[in-house]
Amino acid sequence: MSLDISNYPLLALASTPEELRLLPQSALKQVSDELRQFLLTSVGISSGHFASGLGTVELTVALHYVYNTPFDRLIWDVGHQAYPHKILTGRRDRMHTIRQKDGLHPFPWREESEYDTFSVGHSSTSISAALGMAVTAEKEAAGRKVVAVIGDGAITGGMAFEALNHAGDLHKDMLVVLNDNEMSISENVGALNNHLAKLMSGRLYTTIREGGKKVLKGMPVIKEMAKRTEEHLKGMVVPGTLFEELGFNYIGPIDGHDVNALVETLRNMRDLKGPQFLHIMTKKGKGYEPAEKDPIGWHAVPKFDPTQFRKPATKPGLPTFSQVFGKWLCDIAAKDPKVLAITPAMREGSGMVEFSQRFPKQYFDAAIAEQHAVTLGAGFACEGFKAVVAIYSSFLQRGYDQLIHDVALQRLPVLFAIDRGGIVGADGATHQGAFDLSFMRCIPNMVIMAPSDENECRQMLYTGYSYDKGPSAVRYPRGSATGAEQIEEMTALPIGKGVMHRQGEKIAILNFGTTLAASLSAAENLNATVADMRFVKPLDEALVLELAASHDVLVTVEENAIMGGAGSGVLELLASKNRLKPLLQIGIPDEFIKHGGPEQILSELGLDAAGIERQIRAFVNP
Repeated sequence: MSLDISNYPLLALASTPEELRLLPQSALKQVSDELRQFLLTSVGISSGHFASGLGTVELTVALHYVYNTPFDRLIWDVGHQAYPHKILTGRRDRMHTIRQKDGLHPFPWREESEYDTFSVGHSSTSISAALGMAVTAEKEAAGRKVVAVIGDGAITGGMAFEALNHAGDLHKDMLVVLNDNEMSISENVGALNNHLAKLMSGRLYTTIREGGKKVLKGMPVIKEMAKRTEEHLKGMVVPGTLFEELGFNYIGPIDGHDVNALVETLRNMRDLKGPQFLHIMTKKGKGYEPAEKDPIGWHAVPKFDPTQFRKPATKPGLPTFSQVFGKWLCDIAAKDPKVLAITPAMREGSGMVEFSQRFPKQYFDAAIAEQHAVTLGAGFACEGFKAVVAIYSSFLQRGYDQLIHDVALQRLPVLFAIDRGGIVGADGATHQGAFDLSFMRCIPNMVIMAPSDENECRQMLYTGYSYDKGPSAVRYPRGSATGAEQIEEMTALPIGKGVMHRQGEKIAILNFGTTLAASLSAAENLNATVADMRFVKPLDEALVLELAASHDVLVTVEENAIMGGAGSGVLELLASKNRLKPLLQIGIPDEFIKHGGPEQILSELGLDAAGIERQIRAFVNP
């Protein structure tokens, strides 16, 4: 259900940036107000990311007003804050479809719009991409401008600082806008600071600054004195010394909700030479009181009525796998003070809120720095502590070298609690946990476990905690658990041993993970045997060979990429023993899976009970 745009008279005149730029600057405040209200109502209808977009309304309006997008390149980092950008770039009437199957993508996506210059789901990529575009813009010599907008969370990633360092060295024309929403807008970010920002981004200041550098170029001692004096004076009013040292001209901080101040400053900065850095202060959830007070809780929301000023009540239900992990972590930390748990800025999502409150000295948030998080755990393990790295499947991809080089190579007993394994749904291709079993299987010294229910998850976490011969991983999905009874007592499972769940004939299904219920349901209609393999690595070789000897067809089922996944491990084992037989691998195909409801996607992929049965019947009777 799209919204009636007649309720937003000025926004109705700005369905594209070209139309926005036809409006007088005096109209931009009202455009911003209407855009914020449209966003509020739209997300209430569609669900989706919420607080971040409310904080970037004025910035989005100002950027598209000053810059000639899409000719000028605008890169968002991360995509959570880009809903206002989508509304202003021709997608307003489809906002009610965002994150839904065949609807708008949840993040900027190159295939969706020419205004989305770089596809993004994870953070800290914008400055690298912008620098690449700035280099090519200089080569094209067509006057193209390049702007990267990065959040204060994303700039904590090491990749962002690598790019800043390189950009300062190359000295190409580009602008980095830091959207800083961690602090409230205090008195030093008001009229005075906005005035200083305009002065420091203006031609007079820039001319004096650059001219002075040229005059002093041949006078090193005086040049250094002048540089230190300038830094001292600027440091009195702006916290930009770090960015200046990296080679950027730093401006700010300014009020990111003053659209006119943003426009004036951006106009001044648009034609400055070399790398520019604009620091703006915004408030997550701006304009909606509940989101302002609790931006984390309102980061992403289900469908809701904005006029009620509260989220819809959630029905009590099964715990999530993240909550199962969080409870286990608290239980084990209460027994062992040497347990140290790490998250790369995913405390809430990984179920670690209670742990962080009860055991603050054993809790470490590494910020959005997955590589650092993994090697931090390696450092803990080197000194005999029990390191637990709680990380999303798609985020672990960023720490892959560290997993190999810093952990597995040294046989360090780091436990990886891998959340969001398999299909995650609405966040789409950038967040699907499709590859972890494949990319971990090839790493020597790894133990990889895939629980079929929440009790197995608890016991496998304890197994990994108890394992001291190298790294281990427990990989579980997003969302609610299965309803299995959780046994409080923790028992280490025998490494590399699966269990039989159903004895049938001719067809044997080897299940890996939470597809067990679907596999058992399909097996009932096929009279098939079902084994829950539990361990992806090491495989239960004896069980696989026994099933191969006693059945005509083997089937592997996993919520992971077929290529290189658990089923590939079964094939490799059979080939190495010269025991080849018909084997069907059921899993995620060789493609990136788009956004949509998890149940919809699993059904389309044939990973529900009906799909598993259908694929097996087609394989057995082609």
